[in-house]
Amino acid sequence: MQLLVYIIIYPLLWLVSILPFRILYILSDTLYFILYTVSGYRKKIVITNLKLVFPEKSKKEIEIIAKGFYKHFCDITLEAFKSLTISKKTIDKRFVFKNLDKIKDLELKNKSVLLMTSHYANWEWSIAIQNHVGHEGYAIYKRLKNKHFDKLVRRIRARYNAYLITTKETIPTLRRLKKEGQLFIAGFAADQSPKAHKAHYWREFLGIKVPVITGPEMIANTLDVPAVFFRIDKVKRGYYVATIEDVIEFPKELKEFELTDRYIAFIEKQIYEKPEHYLWTHKRWKHKDNVPKEFQ
Repeated sequence: MQLLVYIIIYPLLWLVSILPFRILYILSDTLYFILYTVSGYRKKIVITNLKLVFPEKSKKEIEIIAKGFYKHFCDITLEAFKSLTISKKTIDKRFVFKNLDKIKDLELKNKSVLLMTSHYANWEWSIAIQNHVGHEGYAIYKRLKNKHFDKLVRRIRARYNAYLITTKETIPTLRRLKKEGQLFIAGFAADQSPKAHKAHYWREFLGIKVPVITGPEMIANTLDVPAVFFRIDKVKRGYYVATIEDVIEFPKELKEFELTDRYIAFIEKQIYEKPEHYLWTHKRWKHKDNVPKEFQ
């Protein structure tokens, strides 16, 4: 059954990927109408999340943000499909990097990098960083249930000298790379919700106390790898600018959870500026009513 689904859907994805951008965004507008107006895809979750984070905003203001989010969500969904065939020249034109010298300085010091970003703007196209640095690229992800689509996603990443590893593979893989002397960039989008019973740390995220992911901090300390905060801004439709905001070269010198706190604050600032570009479809605050006593 998995193979049949793949055989049916893959040609459609490929056809979308070869569309000119002008046509792609006409298709995105149609998809927006279907998801927001017709089917209401996860609309209840999105509105609930926005009301939690922005209790001071009116119903009309929440609706404006929600509409902006769905338009953006449809764009980045189709842009992700575009990754199947997009050329390196085109992606470099549409996804521009600023001050990469900060990463290149670490490369000259023979240091690997933990690249910490979030589900904001178009995080998928950040793989284009591999066109500009000498580090080998790795992204931590959750394996897809359909093994054929999982292989496809891995193949797309490999086009950019970037490879996907699961959370279970992360520590062994990065430890092996460090032992072999191979410089790496490991990309984390660690802003989603961990399993509550496995969480080591709870704190406010956008004003609501929730469990937060501390894996990147643990890895940075264990392997003594610099952490870099990586901001992505949507300049206009189909165009993005990525900026290195902060470099924590010696994470072991920080107090416990300080790196995580700085990372959360970094994400919050950008979301408050333009909330429509954040991923609101996930149940990020589902554990808000179950805060352990030690974190209350």
